[in-house]
Amino acid sequence: MSIVYKLAPSILAADFSRLGEQLNELSEAGADYVHIDVMDGMFVPNISMGIPVIRSIRPCTELFFDVHLMIEEPERYVRRFVEAGANNVTVHLEACDDMDKTLREIERCKAQASISINPDTDVKDVYPYLDRVKMILLMSVYPGYGGQKLIDSVLEKAKTLRQYITDNSLDVDIEMDGGIKLDNLDTVIESGVNVVVAGTGVFRGDIASNVKAFKEHMHNKS
Repeated sequence: MSIVYKLAPSILAADFSRLGEQLNELSEAGADYVHIDVMDGMFVPNISMGIPVIRSIRPCTELFFDVHLMIEEPERYVRRFVEAGANNVTVHLEACDDMDKTLREIERCKAQASISINPDTDVKDVYPYLDRVKMILLMSVYPGYGGQKLIDSVLEKAKTLRQYITDNSLDVDIEMDGGIKLDNLDTVIESGVNVVVAGTGVFRGDIASNVKAFKEHMHNKS
């Protein structure tokens, strides 16, 4: 199967006083997804945005909302996030007591289902679920804060996962989030990642120019 490369700017790094305007900039510049990090202060040591923010920005853009739930027992809130505008719901393997039940709930809500794992989690732990998800999100930093440096060992996990997906003819995207900049983008893509999350790399400076630079770089690698 051919690999399609996509850019998912993370609004955790956006200027929240200009969020609607910046979403328009992302769309016009050619971003594919909007990555939305939801943190509960329990699964990760920070609190971010939630359902009201997603609901309020949904009318601002037609971009695909890639909602990353860094929360305990996420199945409790899946329906509400989808109703607020989430197109994709990513849940953490480490946060789900019953992953099958959680995936069933996402399926019932007719959203795209994805699973994320932290840097220390064995990538093979997601193999049993690959026939039920569209994407695996590999955290390349410890989740909870933006602006961290990419953990190089996660690149090996991406290579292992991409090989497994290829060998088994699966249609699953590999997303990576954490510390991705233009200067390490080649290495990330070469590891097998095809959905790139970038926060400060997009929102610091000129958003349109940054998006176009990421997209051109990814296109040249395809």
